[in-house]
Amino acid sequence: MIGSVSSGGETAGSAALLERRPVLRAAGISKAYLHGGRRIEVLNDLDLEVERGTILAILGASGSGKSTLLNILGTLDRPDSGTVEIEGESLTELPPARLAALRSKRIGFVFQFHHLLPEFSAEENVMMPMRIAGRSMDAARGRARELLAAVGVSERATHRPAELSGGEAQRVAVARALAQDPDLVLADEPSGNLDTKSAAELHALLASLATERHQTFVIATHNERLAALAGRVLLLEAGRLGAVRG
Repeated sequence: MIGSVSSGGETAGSAALLERRPVLRAAGISKAYLHGGRRIEVLNDLDLEVERGTILAILGASGSGKSTLLNILGTLDRPDSGTVEIEGESLTELPPARLAALRSKRIGFVFQFHHLLPEFSAEENVMMPMRIAGRSMDAARGRARELLAAVGVSERATHRPAELSGGEAQRVAVARALAQDPDLVLADEPSGNLDTKSAAELHALLASLATERHQTFVIATHNERLAALAGRVLLLEAGRLGAVRG
């Protein structure tokens, strides 16, 4: 039987190997756009691997392609060439319906602006991805309350986005990104719209989620303090990724 081994050490070793397997692997990613009749290469034969339970920060100048890269990794856009895999499953050639279902289950998104639905409460916003995926009302509500407590805004569960501070709204957005227990969370300048104090609190939250919940993050940011919390930092420049740290 699979997993039936004579040595507990071998079982631990097998688990460790699985744990080190990249959650995300991208290979040969290229993307170009036409602008004013001129072809502009944004990503050029780019490779990337991300291990589970880590924070990877991607730095780069405005217009360097960070958002384009996150959109491709999150299957919101397709590369001109190259492949993206999550947990060994190739996403590049999946039909749209299968891709949408996989994206909903395995990838969470946090953007610079929280994009919460204004007519719904914080709790209802976090429930939304689960309800769309077919989870029962009670199960979705229970999970939403658990996540709002985990990100420190449980007392704001019944408030609508307009009644939340910027930092609170972004914490709710993080909870929503975690609703489906995704393999990977992609964050695009998640603290870019926050004041210094709220940004620092959000950074600490992301670091604790990676450590305590073993959540994996890929974060595009200009914020050096956020990048400092990442175990690995890469610079996107001229369409390629280069190591800054890790």
